[in-house]
Amino acid sequence: MGFHIAAIGHGKGGAATETSLPFAYATAIFGWLLSAGVYIAAKWIIPEMPPWTLCFWRLALACVILLPFVRRHYPAMIALIRDRPLELLAVGVLGLTICQGLIYVGLEFTNATTAGIIMAMSPMITMVLAHFLLAEKMSFRQAAGAAISMLGMIVIVARGDLPALLRLEVNAGELLIVGSALAWALYTVLLRRLKFGIERLPLLVLLLGMGALGAAPLYLWEILSGHRTAMDTSGLLALAYVAGPGGAFMYYLYNRSVDTLGASRAGMMLYLQTAFVAILAYMFLGERLQGFDMVGGAFIIAGLLTAMLPTRQATPAAS
Repeated sequence: MGFHIAAIGHGKGGAATETSLPFAYATAIFGWLLSAGVYIAAKWIIPEMPPWTLCFWRLALACVILLPFVRRHYPAMIALIRDRPLELLAVGVLGLTICQGLIYVGLEFTNATTAGIIMAMSPMITMVLAHFLLAEKMSFRQAAGAAISMLGMIVIVARGDLPALLRLEVNAGELLIVGSALAWALYTVLLRRLKFGIERLPLLVLLLGMGALGAAPLYLWEILSGHRTAMDTSGLLALAYVAGPGGAFMYYLYNRSVDTLGASRAGMMLYLQTAFVAILAYMFLGERLQGFDMVGGAFIIAGLLTAMLPTRQATPAAS
């Protein structure tokens, strides 16, 4: 999913220019469209490939595809692996192995549309965690927005039946997606705190490799447990998509857009992914928005707008 790179904004990047701005926005939009397609492909492939197997192969193949594009950074990447291997492994496992794996497992129990809506909560969860773990300032408006969005997530997890939530009668799939959003938020905070000091794309390649390494034991466990992959042609095409266009190419496009737009503006376009997931899920999976999806999504959007709209500056009095 595209959100796994949205936090890698501390590397070097260029400023936006008038001539490159429209192309940068188009690049970002196309990247989030490719990212949304991963939800559809993952949901499609679930009956034929176990979730941790899918997680391992997506991360490993995307890492291999991107390696030639960062060859001039190999010395810095090797030095970083030598100096901080455990930190790289911890961040890669949290943000790529666990985050993606929980989504794939969750999609066995819920639909792609609901998963996409819940994942729109991840920037808000990141903001709250950054306040408590990094002492980043959070205004009253941001706190109120986080509370409103959290209410939306509760509506979705409870499927519109709040008494069922109190009785712990909730869908396991939605809870796993919430866990994925939490893992992503913690991953984002760790990236801000650890400051690996390397450009975005080579850092991403390292984290993809570490994520694949972390997924390998779970992949092996699925094999030993008798979970066999039995893909037909459509399944192979779905795997090729999540590793190629929806993996390596999408990551590359996102990093290009960050170089031109900056991390904040490029990352804010994450919310396009939610809309794209709903549209693609309707077109290819026959999914329809449920009432609780629309109500919960409305609360999440309202919370995001409350938190992120700029505060009006007081007009200075005339002298």
